[in-house]
Amino acid sequence: MSAAIPQSHVSHVPHVVLGSGPAGTELARELVRRGHPVRLVDRKGEGPGIEGVERSAADVSTAEGARAAIGDAAVVYHCVNVAYHLQTEVMPRIQEAVLAAVEATGARLVVLDTLYPYGETGGAVMTEDSPWQATSRKGRMRAELDERYLAAHRAGRARVVLGRSADFVGPGVLNSTLGAAVFPGALTGGDVPGLGDIDLPHSYTGIRDVAAGLATLGERPEGDGRVWHLPTAPAVSTREIYTLIEKRVGRPLNVVVLAEPRPFGPFDERFMAEYAEMFYQHTEPQIVDSTAFEQFFGVTPTPLAETVEATVTWYEQWLGSR
Repeated sequence: MSAAIPQSHVSHVPHVVLGSGPAGTELARELVRRGHPVRLVDRKGEGPGIEGVERSAADVSTAEGARAAIGDAAVVYHCVNVAYHLQTEVMPRIQEAVLAAVEATGARLVVLDTLYPYGETGGAVMTEDSPWQATSRKGRMRAELDERYLAAHRAGRARVVLGRSADFVGPGVLNSTLGAAVFPGALTGGDVPGLGDIDLPHSYTGIRDVAAGLATLGERPEGDGRVWHLPTAPAVSTREIYTLIEKRVGRPLNVVVLAEPRPFGPFDERFMAEYAEMFYQHTEPQIVDSTAFEQFFGVTPTPLAETVEATVTWYEQWLGSR
C-alpha cells in the first residue's frame, strides 16, 4: 500500500503505539519510515530493538498507566489486545483508561478495530454502512466500545477514529486463522487446518496494510469521527490462498477441515471454546469492502500474492531460528 505523505504531516511530537503485537510492532516501524518519533508501549517494555522506536512499559488498563504511557503524545494508536478468554472483561477497562487519558491530554486516538460488531451478515458485503447486529458476547462488547468511542468524539471530549481490519495475515502474525496454524505445516508437510467452509470467500488484511492504514489515519485528522475499513485485498476463498501457498512452498498442503470448532494445533481447548461463538465467520462469506478508505486517502491494498510471498519468507526464517 502506498500513499504520499506531505512533509507537514511529519511531527516531532511522539506518536505512541499501545500494544506490541504484530499490528503495533509493524505500525511502529511504519511510523518511523514516515519520519515520526515513536514510543511503543506494552506491559513489560521489552523486546527486540527497533531503530527509531523507544520501548516503554505501562499497564494501560489503569488510569495511571494509560496517562503515563500517553504522556506528550500527539497521536495515540490503540492496538492493545488480550487473551481471548479475557477480552470481555479487560478490553472495556482499557478503553475507559485510554479514553480518559486522551481526553485529558488532547491527543488524537486511532483505534484498531475488528469486524465483530457486524455479527452474522448472511454473506453480505461489509461496508462502513453495514448494520451492527452482533449477537455474540465479544461482538456486542466490541460494538459497545465503538459506540463509546464515537460518542466521545461527537461530544467533543476526544478526537477519535476507528480502523477495522479483517483477519490478519503477514510477517510476524502468529495468532490468526492464517498464521502459525497454517504456515509451519505448509513448510514442513504437517497438517494445515481449514476452518469451516474453505471454499467461501473470506477477506484477510495484510499486516503491513493494517499498519500503513492506521498510520494514514494518524496523519490525516480529516478522517476522524468515524469507522473506516483498513485497505484489504479483494476477498478470495481460503482454498485459493492455500493454493498460493502451495505454489510458493512447492508442495501440496495436507489440509484438515474443521467443520466445527475443536482444539487443533495452536488452537487449544480454552481458545476454541471461546472462539465457538465467532465460528460463523467460517460458515458464511466474510467479504470486506475497503473502497471508501482507498478512495478517500488515495491508497491501494497489497495484492494477496505479495502478502503470501512475504509471509512464507518470514516463516521460513522464523522456523529456521527456532
